[in-house]
Amino acid sequence: MSSNLNIQKICQLCGKEFIAKTTVTRYCGIVCRKRIVQINTRNLKIEANNKETKAIKAKPIEQLKEREFLTVTQVSKLIGCSRQNIYKMIHSGKLKATNILEKKTIIKRSNIDKLFEPAEAPVINTVIEPIQIDIADCYTLIEIQNKFGVSERAVHEIVKRNGITKIKNGLCSYVPKQKIDKIFKTNN
Repeated sequence: MSSNLNIQKICQLCGKEFIAKTTVTRYCGIVCRKRIVQINTRNLKIEANNKETKAIKAKPIEQLKEREFLTVTQVSKLIGCSRQNIYKMIHSGKLKATNILEKKTIIKRSNIDKLFEPAEAPVINTVIEPIQIDIADCYTLIEIQNKFGVSERAVHEIVKRNGITKIKNGLCSYVPKQKIDKIFKTNN
């Protein structure tokens, strides 16, 4: 069954003009048809390899999701942030962790999940009145160090841990005597 058609077309691979015998012909000859088959075969192999690579990369993450206890490095891979950021979250109290050895920190999977739970809604329409404290009823941080024999860092930790508000006046920070005396009396 021969065709008497002579249709001018442009090859979709090489761009040359040719005369086609059918309306569905897309390539100028057998060479271009073989090349397009090779290109398509090559693209399919590349796509298959890319899928395989993605699956291999995702496998460790899937394994990490199944574990109950993770190291800091594993948590950083799971969340997608640096190890330093994980340590910052641990030190700030946002993420609970346990040191089982000197350089081995373990984090429970449930603690990681708690990071992503929605925070409780803040209470609205609450008015907090500022506390009026006289500076005469306060210690400076240096006075606390000298009186109780503790380091500067210890003073800052005590103030932070107990939620004591510091009053800034110029270069000095003041802390209420009553609260500091109460803390050091309970520790003696």
